Amino acid sequence: MGVPPEKHAIEAAFWQLCEVVARLRSPDGCPWDRQQTLESIKPHTLEETHELLEAIDSGDNAAIAEELGDVLLQVVLDAQIAADEQRFTLTDVVQGLTDKLIRRHPHVFGNESVSSPEQVKTTWERIKQSEKPTPRESQLDGIPLQLPGLARAARLQEKAAKVGYDFPHRDMLFDKLAEELAELREELYPQGEPPERKISLEAPHSPDEAIPDEQLRQRAEGELGDVLFVLANIARRWKINPEEALRKTNAKFQRRFQAIERGLKADGRTIESATLAEMEDYYQREKRREKEQPQRQ
Repeated sequence: MGVPPEKHAIEAAFWQLCEVVARLRSPDGCPWDRQQTLESIKPHTLEETHELLEAIDSGDNAAIAEELGDVLLQVVLDAQIAADEQRFTLTDVVQGLTDKLIRRHPHVFGNESVSSPEQVKTTWERIKQSEKPTPRESQLDGIPLQLPGLARAARLQEKAAKVGYDFPHRDMLFDKLAEELAELREELYPQGEPPERKISLEAPHSPDEAIPDEQLRQRAEGELGDVLFVLANIARRWKINPEEALRKTNAKFQRRFQAIERGLKADGRTIESATLAEMEDYYQREKRREKEQPQRQ
């Protein structure tokens, strides 16, 4: 633990990677790689990051190593593009990162001492702020606009909480959630409460219709945003990553829905011919099967 790779092996492997990427960008290299810019490559960087997260979830070491390689390629390729444009080099990137890690860990590489991970974060933020050429005008500056919505909501609230703008007790957030849900309900049902309906999978399916009034739609959108914002705050106060939670739930739903399709196919049927109740039966079977394998998410 804490042992770096063998120096000569990593030097040779990393240098060869740099050579390959440089060759791809050269005049006699790959037409696709040559035409890339830092802007055009952004979607690929994001895609590779998400594929790495999926590989980590799978626990497949070979897949994790492969996806880490793809993420590393994005870093090396971005740096090569910048070098070709005479902006900066990969050496600048690596040396800058190394210097920053040493500078922001004075409890490891200097004389400071810390006793908890929270103190480490405080030290990191203090040094980070001191490195800025001009002071930030707002406590909320520095949070990337490109972050997914839930993740950015949690970071905004975390920043605000550091200066005391936070509910005194996290349990209060559930009252706030109930309040926001009630306000959303008022916008979606201007006539009052939603009509009482007996929950039944056999009930006729009602069409999903857009809100015809644009001002009402915008108000409902705002209230829905408030509900999601409170949910992100609940996640933060219980040390849960909301974006990761939703990502895993998306994967879980996809897995269980595909179990419906497989089950019907095994029974010689198509999903179009199945009733909602029949599909739900297959869904619940998969859910029970997963509960018997708690290691799966």
